[in-house]
Amino acid sequence: MIHNKSKYFQIIGLVLLSMIVTTSCEREVSDAAVLATFPTTADVFTDNPVGLTDEFFISFDPVEGANVNGFDTDESEAYEGFASIRIDVPSPNDPDGGFIGGIFRDRGEGRNLTGYDALTFWAKASTTGVLGEAGFGTDFDGDKFRTVAADLQLSTNWKKYVIPMPDPSKLTQERGMFVFSAGTQSTDGLGFVIWLDEIKFEKLGTIAQPRPAIQNGEDVVIQNFIGGTVNISGLSQTFNTAAQGDVTVNAALAYFEFQSSNETVATVSALGQVNVVGGGTATITASLGVNEAQGSLTIESLGNFTPAPTPTRNPNNVISIFSDAYQNVAVDYYNGFFTGDGQTTLGGEGPGGADLSVDGDGIINYTNLNFVGIGTFMDVPTIDATSMTHIHVDLNINEALNAGDNITLQILNDVGGNETSGSVTITAANLAANDWRGFDIPLANFTGLSNRSQLGLLFFISNSISNVYVDNIYYYIEQ
Repeated sequence: MIHNKSKYFQIIGLVLLSMIVTTSCEREVSDAAVLATFPTTADVFTDNPVGLTDEFFISFDPVEGANVNGFDTDESEAYEGFASIRIDVPSPNDPDGGFIGGIFRDRGEGRNLTGYDALTFWAKASTTGVLGEAGFGTDFDGDKFRTVAADLQLSTNWKKYVIPMPDPSKLTQERGMFVFSAGTQSTDGLGFVIWLDEIKFEKLGTIAQPRPAIQNGEDVVIQNFIGGTVNISGLSQTFNTAAQGDVTVNAALAYFEFQSSNETVATVSALGQVNVVGGGTATITASLGVNEAQGSLTIESLGNFTPAPTPTRNPNNVISIFSDAYQNVAVDYYNGFFTGDGQTTLGGEGPGGADLSVDGDGIINYTNLNFVGIGTFMDVPTIDATSMTHIHVDLNINEALNAGDNITLQILNDVGGNETSGSVTITAANLAANDWRGFDIPLANFTGLSNRSQLGLLFFISNSISNVYVDNIYYYIEQ
């Protein structure tokens, strides 16, 4: 159904204000005295795009699987007026890309949004499904104030959605007017259509009870070392809204202010990077506006850290899975979390698999170890190690060792197909507590691994060792 409306056209000019203050001495104008001079245009799309770039829709990168062909306007559907935005969500195996998403960007230098408290829009779908994310603040130029709500439930009827602003006072010059992303996870891989209309910024006056959070609202305690860096994560802001009840948005770091309880142990930057500078304990907290954020990050610095020796083999003879010394191949995951099979192992979850980063050197820290897999067979090419002769790995056991302790490495080829595998066990006599040991294991020792052309899983297995640092995992040719 198309609702009738009157079209409003608003022409907003830039008002340039200058102030000349003559006093007996010169002084600088404070930041508080600088007046915003950017337009306050509220509308983003109402039958037509309002003040957006000529491209209107700027897609996410097709190299990452984004489909650039499913976006258009539709004059047969609208909540109000005569047109809406039509988004054809592709199936995962669509040759043009398995999801659709992108941004709308202001065509000028940005808008002053400080007078609003929410982005709103109307949406419906051809079937019940989920809009993966929607929001504003993504401009493909830093995304400083990116704000999105995730997993918005859609129906076949028009419904209004409210995306609250975490702190409107920060949005004095925003170019990212709208961002969305959608896939078919909620429809079992079946493509469907989403319509959007009446995208605009509003001052609703019903956005209340702000509850910011960092670290997903949890008090997280981690161990690290001098020279280590940790990034604050899990940032959000929750408001109560009259129309939708509580709405939580993922909020960018720039909305928050961070504090360290002990800067002789750890400092924190304006963008939430924690740098460990001394031994001891420090707790990182945050606030958003006048509200203290729920959650914290406590750093227990264990002092100086000795890294694993830097590999020196010729990169041309190496296929690297995890090492800062080489270019790593694409990896699906550094922890497959096979919890259905009884896995308890944590770790391998940080950037590029690194749970710790000390002086720029990433280290995996597996804890609660029973078994854990590194995968290269799902969404990335398998590893052809036919010409390789050895696998290298550096291990540092982060606990006391007993005589019967051991770790087994298992390699699988052609996972789920004509699968073959082999394993090698490293005993306590060759390991060390709180020190690195490097292992160069001939692939021929992995009995049963008759084919190495499609290596897809590398397992670390132990029923006796719980906590281990891992670095420099790579295959190589011994020459």
